[in-house]
Amino acid sequence: MTRESEELRYGLDQGIARITLSAPDKLNSLSHEMLAGIPQLVQRAHDDGARAILLSGEGRAFCTGARLGEGFTGERDLGQLVEDYFSPMARAFSESKIPVVTGLNGLAAGAGVGLALCGDIVVAARSAYLLLAFANIGLVPDAGSTWLISQSIGRARTLELALLAERLPVEKAAAMGLIARVVDDEAVAEEATAVARKLASMPTAALGLIRKQVRVALDEGFSASLETERDHQRAAGGTKDYQEGVRAFMEKRPPVFTGS
Repeated sequence: MTRESEELRYGLDQGIARITLSAPDKLNSLSHEMLAGIPQLVQRAHDDGARAILLSGEGRAFCTGARLGEGFTGERDLGQLVEDYFSPMARAFSESKIPVVTGLNGLAAGAGVGLALCGDIVVAARSAYLLLAFANIGLVPDAGSTWLISQSIGRARTLELALLAERLPVEKAAAMGLIARVVDDEAVAEEATAVARKLASMPTAALGLIRKQVRVALDEGFSASLETERDHQRAAGGTKDYQEGVRAFMEKRPPVFTGS
């Protein structure tokens, strides 16, 4: 059973699965229930035949990380908490076969940074900022943020963000190559939806293969990347969307992709 709750909402609209963090009074900090529910909602999106995921937060913050004081502090084994909750959340998005868009409406802090950057395309409100705040309480980054940030902006800048735990305005993050788009605050929901809608209209199988292909290129080097390109091109060439794309090109008309 998938875990939708008052603090975690799910909806399917025109091929877009919307996953919304809905605890604005707590700045969308993550409870155990939310952490367990997010991977289940990603799976639900696939089961429902969604062709894109749109991840967003309600209120003035996107996500401020773990809800401290609710089992995330004290004598508990925090490594086990990461293994049980934060890593599965990041892995669910990483292994998604459909593209993920993040609508970054405000502050992302702690594990919220990793969650935001799980989006393939991050559309951020101009006033938003990132805060990798772990060092301020004697902890280390989790939720995949170490990999996601270092692969995007390199060693020196990643260490600066993680060690100093200073806020990073999204316009600077975009200039670094950490996020894709910055828009006026009032336009972030509309722009993120437009991006998700475009992705949902494209050849779904090919987009999923592209996501995986980029990850292989980052992790495994040039030769492995060439092999993956070969294998994925073979798979993409067997889809109906490929046939439609070629046919539309030859007929000089816009393609109508069905995700098959």
